[in-house]
Amino acid sequence: MATINMFEAKSNLSRLVDDIEQGREREIIIARNGKPAARLVAMDAAPAPMRIGAAKGQFKVPECIDAHNDTVARLFQDGHA
Repeated sequence: MATINMFEAKSNLSRLVDDIEQGREREIIIARNGKPAARLVAMDAAPAPMRIGAAKGQFKVPECIDAHNDTVARLFQDGHA
């Protein structure tokens, strides 16, 4: 893992991205005033962003969703209904 300063990153961005894409570097830390500020990683290595509402419209929540709460609670407490 390489750490470089902001000026070097701005001056060599194309080379740095190429290093990441070609696997020569797994990640590059970019520092501002000697303190880590950002991490350059390959897209497939970057965590996927959280997608709120990704299942919207995929299923219907029944009106009686809470109808069996007591039964479920007993199953968790006792192990049987």
